[in-house]
Amino acid sequence: MKRIVPLLIAATALSVAAQAATLGVSMAQFDDNFLTAVRGSMQARAQELKAQIQFEDAQSDVGRQLNQIQNFIAQRVDAIIINPVDADATPRMTRLVTRAGIPLVYVNRMPGDKQLPAKVAFVGSDERQSGTLQMTEVCRLLHGKGDVVVMIGELSNQSSRQRTQDVYDVIARPECHGIRVLDKQAANWRRTEAADLMTNWLSAGLRPQAVVANDDEMAIGAIQSLRQAKLLAQTVVAGIDATPDGLAAMKAGELKVTVFQNAPGQGRGAVDTALKLARGETVPGFNWVPFELVTPANLASYQGRR
Repeated sequence: MKRIVPLLIAATALSVAAQAATLGVSMAQFDDNFLTAVRGSMQARAQELKAQIQFEDAQSDVGRQLNQIQNFIAQRVDAIIINPVDADATPRMTRLVTRAGIPLVYVNRMPGDKQLPAKVAFVGSDERQSGTLQMTEVCRLLHGKGDVVVMIGELSNQSSRQRTQDVYDVIARPECHGIRVLDKQAANWRRTEAADLMTNWLSAGLRPQAVVANDDEMAIGAIQSLRQAKLLAQTVVAGIDATPDGLAAMKAGELKVTVFQNAPGQGRGAVDTALKLARGETVPGFNWVPFELVTPANLASYQGRR
């Protein structure tokens, strides 16, 4: 028995050591409600699995993000997770990390790489679903006709580009041919910029029947300006992400459409995928977390899910 106890202690120590991997995470920005939820779920999952995790804020700066990645490489972390600032910069990031022999996971924002090499994976949602679900519901609410404006996220972001393209793809359908885009402009995922943009549109005489925003933050900014102009009651406002603030706006009757993007699912999935790659396991190149349409009719089932 005296010989068995030390062996059990040694086995336990090896198990803990195997779990104590170190992950380096570079987030595009910390001051974003949805990405905060993704980051929080990564933190919780890493703690649950006894992995060390270090977060860095790129502050929407590609150069800063590249420096953070180089620092993680110098630290010899076991895996790197990147929420990219700019999809066009990811091929360079991929080269840096793979040449160092470190597994890499992109999370939430699709990389711009034409093909992901071995030990590189993406965890997130298929943006071809997000804007399609959103605009299909807007088309239904408008009965296939009316004027809309589109609020775009950061132009460098692949999600912004795809969600905007989704709007046009839906409008091209026969049942939505009566919908016309009056204007589209970037508000960079920010509530205040969206409020200013909506005010400028109204001041220019635009009176859209719907505002289609690439995310809830911009939708809420539009709501603030429309409310002030006393035009909110006659305007359909749609967002994406189903953030707590977005769901609160829907409960108040102000936001008519949003699309649930599973932040906890993406965060947990990124950590799980990174740890599997660090252990030498094979994982799919693309790991999808489905989008889900949220309307006032099913709102209750989404409240509190973050």
